[in-house]
Amino acid sequence: MSNTDTVKRKERESLEEVVIRFVGDSGDGMQLTGSQFSGTSALLGNDIATFPNYPAEIRAPQGSVYGVSGFQVHIGQVEVATPGDEVDVLVAMNPAALKTNISAVPAGKTIIVDTDGFTAKNLAKAGYESNPLEDGSLEKYQLIEAPITSLTRTAILDLGLDNKSMNRSKNMFALGMVFWMFNRPLTHTINFLKKKFASKPLVIEANERALKAGYNYAETLELLPVYKVPPAKMEKGTYRIIMGNTALAWGLLAASEKSGLPLFLGSYPITPASDILHELSRHMHFGAKVFQAEDEIAGVGSALGAAFAGNLAVTTTSGPGLALKTETIGLAMMTELPLVIVDVQRGGPSTGLPTKTEQADLLQALYGRNGESPVVVIAASAPANCFDYAYMAAKLALEHVTPVLLLTDGYLANGSEPWRIKKVADMPPIKPHLAKAKESENGAPYLPYQRDKESLARYWAIPGMPGFEHRVGGLEKENLTGNVSYDPKNHEYMCKIRAEKIARIAEVIPELTVEGAQEGDLLVVGWGGTYGSLHMAVKSLYEQGASIGLAHFNYINPLPKNTAEVFSRFKKIVVCELNLGQFVVYLRNELPDFRYLKFNKIQGLPFAVTELRDKFNSLLK
Repeated sequence: MSNTDTVKRKERESLEEVVIRFVGDSGDGMQLTGSQFSGTSALLGNDIATFPNYPAEIRAPQGSVYGVSGFQVHIGQVEVATPGDEVDVLVAMNPAALKTNISAVPAGKTIIVDTDGFTAKNLAKAGYESNPLEDGSLEKYQLIEAPITSLTRTAILDLGLDNKSMNRSKNMFALGMVFWMFNRPLTHTINFLKKKFASKPLVIEANERALKAGYNYAETLELLPVYKVPPAKMEKGTYRIIMGNTALAWGLLAASEKSGLPLFLGSYPITPASDILHELSRHMHFGAKVFQAEDEIAGVGSALGAAFAGNLAVTTTSGPGLALKTETIGLAMMTELPLVIVDVQRGGPSTGLPTKTEQADLLQALYGRNGESPVVVIAASAPANCFDYAYMAAKLALEHVTPVLLLTDGYLANGSEPWRIKKVADMPPIKPHLAKAKESENGAPYLPYQRDKESLARYWAIPGMPGFEHRVGGLEKENLTGNVSYDPKNHEYMCKIRAEKIARIAEVIPELTVEGAQEGDLLVVGWGGTYGSLHMAVKSLYEQGASIGLAHFNYINPLPKNTAEVFSRFKKIVVCELNLGQFVVYLRNELPDFRYLKFNKIQGLPFAVTELRDKFNSLLK
């Protein structure tokens, strides 16, 4: 009996969930490999969470440990809310990839290596004194050694490509092996290749051959474990896999359509926010106007000008760019114009860790402007709901005529998950707070700082509307008229009313909800992109009988109006965030009557569910 017959007759083990990580040099195509595996799995109905992890350098030296690029995908038939803590299958294309990722693989799990990459030179670059494939150090793992590079070359040798071009297809060979291992079809990836390289038939042929060669080679490996992951039970609807930045861009487009206002994006490219700029530039047919400015200040300045002219105005950035935009955000607050500022947070300070995730811009978002300058601050908490919170940021900005700062992070921006496609008709209305009548009821002329009695939002008049001529600017305004005023009491009144306008938004945002125990021993508090890890950790402990709940914040300034009441139900409160405690600083300022414990991580990585469970267990004792 051949090896092929043995494997074909082997029963596939059914798994509820599995975590796979593809790692190699930054030029090995690991991001594409991972995205194709996750995309195919999504089409098969699995729940999915992904975590791309790549170096800041455009092309780090080959074989170096700091040049390793990885893509982790977690698929399951059960709920999947994180990319996973531990790796079940590691695909390592060279020694550096193995060395930097082996610690994530538990004993007994599978490691697939490209033996062609384990040359003496590459071993030395990675810091190995001996070859781990030969010295017994990998005995506790299920090691699959495959000459991936040379087998790829053999499969495409007759195409006449040079060595460099042939090597570029080895990621498809590795993908084919993993497709066989998990019973995934090749069709989706083949169609993707034909579309992406439509003008390069040789590239299509090479990659398709490599993909099929890897799939067929895996069939012959008797030691290669084979699995199946059945579809997840999900709410009925039409789904697609979506990245956070893409979801955010689409949320802005939906808000533009719903509000009836044209979308204007004024932005400057910066990691990890640039994909929002790229995505919106593909949708000019929806009326989106995209302006790539010469710098961060020009980007936000153009957006504010577009807001004055009657657009749904947006600017995007990351931490260093937010610092540069602060003066203009202060101007937007003073003029009371609607402006959405998106900050895709990354590791800082300064240039920091451009491709890593962090939550360390919170205090900058809340307080990073001169004077008394309150703005609305909200945060997305999953790649898919970046759509919802982009939409909500636009709604709040337009209806309350105020700047709104939307925080996401590198993990959300580049991560992906299934997204149930929404109908714009089913989404909440957006009613821009526009001035509509030439004169007020008593016949008085338009007053630019006359306000709605409930929301305190001023009436937004767009240039070109007859009878609504007015001035805006950064100097203090006289109440109602908007004339320049240096009157002390007027200044104090205007500072207070601008702050009160933001505070009253608490009346229209959702109240804070609690998962798990509604009262008891421990309340876990998080905000933004940490939701998935916190949710899974709290859920597992609650199901084991622990008196634990989770309150996760998407609305930060103002806080939900029932926040204090929720906090009062628990004996202990622990705040978990990817910084050194910025949300705790804010909560102590806003709600000083509670004692806040902290659990912080600032390594450029998301929380692991296991480390959270360990911390919560220690607090529950």
